[in-house]
Amino acid sequence: MSDSNLTKISTGTPGLDEILRGGFIAERSYLLRGDPGTGKTILGMKYLTAGVESDETVLFVNLEESEDDIRDNASTLDIDLSDVHFLDLSPDSDVFVDEQSYDIFTPSEVEQEPLTQAITERVESIDPDRVFIDPLTRLRHLTSDEYQFRKQVIAFMHYLKEQGATVLFTSQHSDESSDDDLQYMTDGTIELEHSAYARTISVPKFRGSSVNEGDHAMRITDGGIAVFPELNPANHSGEFELESISSGVPGVDQLLHGGFERGTITILSGPTGVGKTTVGTQFMKEAAGRGERSVMYMFEETLETFRERSENINIPVRQMEEQGSLSVEEMKPLDCSATEFAHRVRTDVEENDTSIVMIDGIDGYKLSLRDDDDRVLVRKLHTLCRYLKNMGITVILVDEIDTVTGEFQATEAGISYLADNIVFLRHLEVSGEMRKAIGVLKKRTSDFERMLREFQITEHGLKVGEPLTELSGVLSGSPELARERSESANE
Repeated sequence: MSDSNLTKISTGTPGLDEILRGGFIAERSYLLRGDPGTGKTILGMKYLTAGVESDETVLFVNLEESEDDIRDNASTLDIDLSDVHFLDLSPDSDVFVDEQSYDIFTPSEVEQEPLTQAITERVESIDPDRVFIDPLTRLRHLTSDEYQFRKQVIAFMHYLKEQGATVLFTSQHSDESSDDDLQYMTDGTIELEHSAYARTISVPKFRGSSVNEGDHAMRITDGGIAVFPELNPANHSGEFELESISSGVPGVDQLLHGGFERGTITILSGPTGVGKTTVGTQFMKEAAGRGERSVMYMFEETLETFRERSENINIPVRQMEEQGSLSVEEMKPLDCSATEFAHRVRTDVEENDTSIVMIDGIDGYKLSLRDDDDRVLVRKLHTLCRYLKNMGITVILVDEIDTVTGEFQATEAGISYLADNIVFLRHLEVSGEMRKAIGVLKKRTSDFERMLREFQITEHGLKVGEPLTELSGVLSGSPELARERSESANE
């Protein structure tokens, strides 16, 4: 059965709807798994309020927290449960005060029938379209053994679906009492996890429909839960013309035989203070002149410093921001995961008609985003860049080399394979004078100039001189004037 033949209903969380390609399938049952504090109850509350917004009747069967506590907790998250019906089966103080003794029957035999009756009466009286049970595994204590528990759960799910309800329920998993059996009894399983680095949500099982696989990022917010689906570049594409994008600096354009091509990935490589960010910003300045919008994500510099420095070299960043042709986001350390960052970039691109995305810089990206494995972060950066490339976005990545001078390195981040273009900048020491050079190491889409040129940052902007034909040994880290080298050879 194809997805188009199924009736899907919103989960109440847009990102989860995207993962499930439309939401839950109506009149089926789904399990929410996760440790305490992972957000299961919040996700359930959002599921119910989405039903209320669709003029559906919804029922919250609470078996652990009291209704008052649930409503209080929801209000702190700005979740309105006023139109949600409750069946409060949580233990009250009488459990601890009353002295009840079952001399002939076990507690399960005494308590199960009234509980079943309470549920059926409530369901039949309000005829809910959605039911959320939190947690279903509490019913395990009211059955004599595991077989009876599974039998009762299956019968309960069938009963609710026969009433036309879509059911979402949570479980409590422990080493002593596993919830693995519940996964076989439901139409889908959603798993929530919380590590030291990030919250994630995944869907290992979903009968009747395809889903977007992966460990998707999640965040508990003031309004509930935000889910950020894992980016899949194959699902995105845009139409664009592979045209050259000028920097506005004749010398740079000559090196690149016209500039970068639209929809390509460029690495600007070099040591600290050499002008990498400035070169990237120059391309965005020229794009602003064409009426295009750019966005820059700063991982290694403060926004105010960047603005001041740019204004001093004739790049009017503040004016570009005011006109809407440039957006600069200062990324805070450990503020989000790599998946969440990719979602932020994607949202900006698709909602604001962005043409250039600049990430400054790669080391800061790896240090600032929450993950314990550099390889994972590089892979996610690769995924993000492939998505942007598919959408026709010109990508600029700033990569800092540790050594100020010395043996040449194209990049230290292990991402040169990503690049369509690699532009490198170098500090030079020639006859006791500090100078800078710029060159192109790689350009996939066209030819390029293979000469190094002197590079200067002045109060009037960038200046690129003639090819440095008088110097040799620049890439080896020991530049010499050609005439000095010739004289030395003749001695």
